[in-house]
Amino acid sequence: MYRTEDVLTTLGMVRQHKLDVRTVTMGVDLQSCGSPDVSILCDRIRARLLHYAGRLREVCQEVQGRYGIPIVNRRIAVSPIAGVAAGHDTEGLIAVARTLDATAAEVGVDLVGGFTAQVQKGWTEAEKRLIEALPLVLSTTQRVCSSVNVGTTAAGINMDAIALLGHVLKDTAERTRSHDGFGCAKLVIFGNAPTDNPFMAGAFHGAGEPDCVINIGVSGPGVVKAAVEDLVTNAKARPTLGEIAEEIKSTAFRVTRVGELIGREVAARLGVAFGIVDLSLAPTPEVGDSVGEILQVMGVKRLGAPGSTAALALLNDAVKKGGSFASSSVGGLSGAFVAVSEDAALADAVACGDLTLAKLEAMTAVCSVGLDMIAVPGDTDAETLAALIADEVAIGVINHKTTAVRVIPVPGKGPGDRAVFGGLFGEMDILPIHAAGGSTAFVQHGGRIPAPLSSLRN
Repeated sequence: MYRTEDVLTTLGMVRQHKLDVRTVTMGVDLQSCGSPDVSILCDRIRARLLHYAGRLREVCQEVQGRYGIPIVNRRIAVSPIAGVAAGHDTEGLIAVARTLDATAAEVGVDLVGGFTAQVQKGWTEAEKRLIEALPLVLSTTQRVCSSVNVGTTAAGINMDAIALLGHVLKDTAERTRSHDGFGCAKLVIFGNAPTDNPFMAGAFHGAGEPDCVINIGVSGPGVVKAAVEDLVTNAKARPTLGEIAEEIKSTAFRVTRVGELIGREVAARLGVAFGIVDLSLAPTPEVGDSVGEILQVMGVKRLGAPGSTAALALLNDAVKKGGSFASSSVGGLSGAFVAVSEDAALADAVACGDLTLAKLEAMTAVCSVGLDMIAVPGDTDAETLAALIADEVAIGVINHKTTAVRVIPVPGKGPGDRAVFGGLFGEMDILPIHAAGGSTAFVQHGGRIPAPLSSLRN
């Protein structure tokens, strides 16, 4: 039963501190759509998405109106297309991508994820073709998002795939030069990718999921910031870090309750399964809706200073604890995103030189994702981009956690120039890469980095 004070507190979160349901993401299994005829394949994909998602927009509007909780995005995640479209050439993959793009527009969703390959231990010809097609797919569609899982703790790291992805990023950026390489913002390169993540660009409908499922992404950086700020400002004595953690846990508990309520209502009205609540603190470029600002009210006034990683670790852990106590259906990533261009405070820290690429990499060892929405010089070579990916994936593989890279080499721009992506994707100064080109020979060895000893848990 909800207590009156809990209801009033939640209403205050919505009205004053930007609490929202960041995304309602419908996962749809497309494996039954396979056909050697690309026209039949595309027709089946469209029909299946219309069947499940045809009322998604309408239902989200109804639920939003009933509860007064804003639902910011509606999205679809599908089965990895590398498997669904296996056997088709590049032309067939492009046809599938355009079908996904057009159908997403038809049903009124913002993005569709799942143009995906999972190549952590090796790759099939179908998976390699999909990766090679990404520059054309990401530059000629508006809503299609892609992810490639290149490593897991159990399998190790596929360096051949990572090397190819370095070239994919360069090509994609050049094809979207007029928008500062924005095509790369629709590609996430994962280690230990979760199969139920509702956030884009990395969402896909993984193995073991039902035919259709509703996953919820609830985000409230502004809510958490307000709670911590109130504690620090109004406490009679300086609160301890343990007390700050408890406040974050309590806030995450309430946020998770809101997400599960909305998710179960949407699923019930659509007659499909409810999956998980992902309570990741995903920022927006608006001031007051920032993960970086949470760290600042905790006492790290200059983001990137010593203590930034410890503060982020506290935040990430407290969010997970509060959410897991609130619901048995917490999943996805669930923690804190350090998405630089999307977070006003983090972008400001980059602009003034406090937050460097090296410090961001250290912080990703304790947060929910990785090097996310980071603009780098457009003349960065493909091998350096690959090495950057490999470093981040290695952090995840060794530490049994999800890590990811969403890096954008901005054509024609260098350190100190401004990359502008617009909307929720924000903008930032371009970060230099120290010693670029210094690990080319390492990347060119190729092959697979073996799984760590810690993977042997059977």
